[in-house]
Amino acid sequence: MAQKHGEENIKAYSKNFTTMTPGPFAKWLRTNLIFQFIRFIVINIKMLVVVGKGH
Repeated sequence: MAQKHGEENIKAYSKNFTTMTPGPFAKWLRTNLIFQFIRFIVINIKMLVVVGKGH
């Protein structure tokens, strides 16, 4: 059976079988300050839209 792209980091039958280890791209996204800043701005805009609809 073919594995999905994100499943190659799962170690079957290990103690932490339910958690995935992040791959190189996920590690880069988590540590890149430019990407994190853009993500921060996008999340804040979404929050402003939600709060704006409620008031």
